[in-house]
Amino acid sequence: MVANNVLAHVPDLHDFIEGVSILLPPQAVASFEFPHLLQLMRQNQFDTIYHEHFSYFSLFVVQELLLRHGLAIYDVDELPTHGGSLRISVRHSANGHSSRSTKVERVLAGEREYGLHEIDAYRRFAARTVETKCALLDFFVNTRRRGKRVVGYGAPAKGNTLLNYCGIGPELLPFTVDRSPHKQGLLLPGTRIPVREPSAILEAKPDYLFILPWNLRNEIAEQMSSIRGWGGRFVVPIPELEVF
Repeated sequence: MVANNVLAHVPDLHDFIEGVSILLPPQAVASFEFPHLLQLMRQNQFDTIYHEHFSYFSLFVVQELLLRHGLAIYDVDELPTHGGSLRISVRHSANGHSSRSTKVERVLAGEREYGLHEIDAYRRFAARTVETKCALLDFFVNTRRRGKRVVGYGAPAKGNTLLNYCGIGPELLPFTVDRSPHKQGLLLPGTRIPVREPSAILEAKPDYLFILPWNLRNEIAEQMSSIRGWGGRFVVPIPELEVF
């Protein structure tokens, strides 16, 4: 059984996992993949927190959830997707613990070391989020006052969370672009920033291109390298504001 990027979208976790336990044959394997809370906090990825997701998981929490339903993690892989994800392999508890990979203990130890079991880690995360907001607003306001122009690249869900939280509207970011024709010609929810096709960047020749899907920064920077021709630079907000 495979359930990649499903757990975060499940409103009733115990009902869902109990269903997996019932359906999974005794010797079979279930695979789950989900964004790792440790990387979300370590990399300051607060913009990935939005209503589409019901939960954000550490390996420890998922382990405890599974154990309550007779399931056990026997292997885990750390993946770069979505800013850092875990892919776990699960068996019924009777078959899982004896051959558990050492990678499971290593990830659990990393979570304990970072402080995911204590409230102070979450307070630090909240404070860092506010500092990022202040840094972004300083950048946009100062850029405007210097007579420079910033436009966006991408219209991802994480970008909408970021822009709405920071209060950045079309007065600071006149438009963004997206390669999807289904988004072009529409407005970003909340901020009402227009979404155009990528050719609009070449027409506007902005001083800065603000990359909203920061997890694709290298791909986008390579794809839009032509902005260097007029002195344009790239900006990413996560994990910290960076101009390059």
